[in-house]
Amino acid sequence: MGKAGKVLKQVLETHDISQGRLATVLGVARSNVYRWVNEVRDPNSETVLSIVEALREIDPSAAEEFMGLYVSDSTTEEDKLTLSTEFTQESQINLMSSDLVGLPQIEGLDVSALSRLFANTTNSYKYIFFLSLLDILVRHKFDASLPISFREITIEMLATAWYPNSYFNLSFGVQDQIANKLNLLDITISDTSFKDADKSELRAKISQQNLDDMLIGQSSLMRYVPFRLIRPFFTHLLGKVKTDDEVNKKIIPLANSYFDTLKPLYRFDGSSPNQCQFINFHPEWVSYIKHNYVIVRSWVSWEWLKYMQRRNTSVPAVSNKLFPPQKRESLERQTEYWKIVLQFTTIQCIYSGKFIDINDFSLDHYLPWSFVTHDNLWNLVPTLPDVNSSKSNNLPSSIYFSAFVAMQHKGLIISHENMKSPQWNKYIESYIAELKIPDKNDLLNFEMLRNAYELIIMPQISLATIQGFTPNWSYR
Repeated sequence: MGKAGKVLKQVLETHDISQGRLATVLGVARSNVYRWVNEVRDPNSETVLSIVEALREIDPSAAEEFMGLYVSDSTTEEDKLTLSTEFTQESQINLMSSDLVGLPQIEGLDVSALSRLFANTTNSYKYIFFLSLLDILVRHKFDASLPISFREITIEMLATAWYPNSYFNLSFGVQDQIANKLNLLDITISDTSFKDADKSELRAKISQQNLDDMLIGQSSLMRYVPFRLIRPFFTHLLGKVKTDDEVNKKIIPLANSYFDTLKPLYRFDGSSPNQCQFINFHPEWVSYIKHNYVIVRSWVSWEWLKYMQRRNTSVPAVSNKLFPPQKRESLERQTEYWKIVLQFTTIQCIYSGKFIDINDFSLDHYLPWSFVTHDNLWNLVPTLPDVNSSKSNNLPSSIYFSAFVAMQHKGLIISHENMKSPQWNKYIESYIAELKIPDKNDLLNFEMLRNAYELIIMPQISLATIQGFTPNWSYR
């Protein structure tokens, strides 16, 4: 927490930009900027980009410095070699697009061709393929002499796509087949995998599966994408190629013949598509990626985010669902809130009807965390640990809605009566912002609170059901 806020504070002071001026340009309350720069709360992925644009309007040099400091937070060689496990999901996605900060230029490499890798892309394969190559390079410690097998790439691609598809139920597009391939695999992952930043548990389970159909033949993930990805390096040599198979046949000899002159990203170990089993990265591109890893990964992550947002237009927090979270945030603060409430009243579990023990309860995400990807208080209620485990990431039946709102209302009343105003105001921030209740005192009005919840909860449950989450869960 606090990385963006810390950098923002430094930039505002260096360029003599007041918090009030930035807030005005952003169209937000000054208190929001105050919280960011004092590291009370970091701006989210969408807000970071808004900050960049606002700084550009005020002082372009401030915007450039903000982005430069933000992306260079880890600068040592050791950091770069371990970046796949330390580079947070938020940083991967939200730092920049190629429109904001171009890929670094270097003499002798066609960076322009690199920047066109995802032009006219109609499915997810290229994004997932390239992200997988980056992860493999990190694990190989950027050793250009190590060949990368199609099998290793396939396993990495499936591991990369597993979280957004199988855990968060995102759509990859109507014509995209990678979700169908994942659904054929027998993989069960526990929440402990969120601590598994380099996806080793996933890779191990995928490697134990029968992957023959995904490696060979018409349904192979390697049938087109390794060859099509590097097409921009040979656009002027390909001429008018009519079919994908023709591209494959021409790209292979071109990559091998011009490896030392045009310097494509990689070349192949065979002379025809059916013979290719490995790729060999160009050592100069490996060096480029190593020294610009944060920028390159941010760029491709941004491009993939744009692709996925177009295919999941109504899904909340898509940017939080593309990569495995490095960890689930602690619910310590939210637990403390409900403990304060429980000191002054008794509460019954909305699902089982049993009384909640102040020393032994869990917090339930009424709308599943894997759908909303946040831990805001307005969506959390205390429940019994076994009930919480039973509910898992299912959508609750509508029979619990009134009890849920009643518990939230009771919590707000009790906390308001027994907390000092500054403490209570801090706890209710998410209620005000996300339930869109303009006056905090309206939170204490049951009917107004219920109406606000209906406007939020009901459409979200419908959307989550369409997205594939199991509806109408009830406690047995």
